[in-house]
Amino acid sequence: MSIQRSTKIVATLGPASSTPERLAELVAAGIDVVRLNFSHGTAEDHMARIGILRDAAHKAGRTVGVMADLQGPKIRIGKFAAGPVALKAGQSFILDANCALGDAGRVGLDYPELIEDVVAGDVLLLDDGRTVFDIERIEGSEIHCRNRHDGELSNNKGINKQGGGLSAPALTPKDMADIKTAASLNVDYVAVSFPKSGGDMRQARQLLRDAGSDALVIAKIERVEAVQNLEDILHATDGIMVARGDLAVEVGDAAVPALQKRMIRMAREYNRFSITATQMMESMISSPVPTRAEVSDVANAVLDGTDAVMLSAETASGAYPVQAVEAMARVCFEAEKSQTVTLDTHFLDQVFTRIDQSISMAAIFTAFHLKVKAIATLTESGATTLWMSRLNSGVPIYALTPRIRTRYRVSIYRDVYPLLTEYIATDRDELLWQAEEILIAAGAVVPGDLIVLTIGEPIGQAGGTNTMKLVKVGEHRPPKFAQR
Repeated sequence: MSIQRSTKIVATLGPASSTPERLAELVAAGIDVVRLNFSHGTAEDHMARIGILRDAAHKAGRTVGVMADLQGPKIRIGKFAAGPVALKAGQSFILDANCALGDAGRVGLDYPELIEDVVAGDVLLLDDGRTVFDIERIEGSEIHCRNRHDGELSNNKGINKQGGGLSAPALTPKDMADIKTAASLNVDYVAVSFPKSGGDMRQARQLLRDAGSDALVIAKIERVEAVQNLEDILHATDGIMVARGDLAVEVGDAAVPALQKRMIRMAREYNRFSITATQMMESMISSPVPTRAEVSDVANAVLDGTDAVMLSAETASGAYPVQAVEAMARVCFEAEKSQTVTLDTHFLDQVFTRIDQSISMAAIFTAFHLKVKAIATLTESGATTLWMSRLNSGVPIYALTPRIRTRYRVSIYRDVYPLLTEYIATDRDELLWQAEEILIAAGAVVPGDLIVLTIGEPIGQAGGTNTMKLVKVGEHRPPKFAQR
């Protein structure tokens, strides 16, 4: 097995990346998770893409997870009667909840409640901040604004309020319906857009469970309120996405880099995974190579410790989707090579009350200090692999699991490589020998390598990891395998 990349790549599927040929190329290029953007497409579209993906991944012998990304509340202007309008700095402009089609002086709102969320003096940012309106007064259904900069405004552009404070709920009726769709598609993760608190994430998780899904939930951090309630959200979610687009509009672009580092660090401390997203290689929508700034951006996210980096329009609608994945993979790999492996010490001061978590931490500590070739964890739920992956030991972690769902859900964890197996043996030593054979067959180890193995007894019970064993591969065969 060649040297593996620790940081995972999430690629958004769309018109540029949905044919069998293109998906096979993306799988070969190294995608680990695909994102289905529920802002676009139908359930049938998503189902077809998942089918093609699963087939391509199976043929390539790869594990690729599936994420459903909910649309969330979309606070937008309406449409203009005659297309885009030119705005001059200092001109007045009206956002009118009762306007059907806009003109050079006003436009409608698809979120009329905006009138209740703003007051004179507030600042609205449209089209990701390209248009800035200072609110002067509210009269009935009209928000009277003053435009700051020359520019153009076109149909259905998004609206953010500087500093946050919009009351729109995270889960709209469309999102609630889409959660049922995601459950029926058997996705591995569901990303919730614009959550403001842990309560939003708990509601999403309950809706998923009611729909029969055990998918992991991901909180997209893109509101001021989410930053303020980050600890509460981390308690309620399985992972977070640093969604830098809307977040930058609300908090200011200069604040985002430090927030990104803080969020990734906190996610690791709370045993949650993290994804860094938005415009990571934006220029590759139309260029076969990234800019130097984009290379640095991806590398810095890797050095921050993110579990995954994400491509959006680059793979969904760009001209060079495969090249974008290949470029991102190269950058991740080179950034990882430059990292000095120093085991995080904060866990030494923690008290672990669970046996399985204690075994996980002991395995990481042992693997780091003895410089073993691999850690292999026989896992039902994937919990041990998550805990192990929160600490940078410099040792690859192989998740050996008989559960297909677990195999896919751990595919986003940094440093974790899933291998599907069968628990044929019921004896611990026989099962550990089977694990060694699987690692050898995968090219992860060779006879004589030193590895750490973890397992739970009784065998096959989730949450039961209670044993760690340090072995040389191929050294001790159980009697049943003596002739093999």
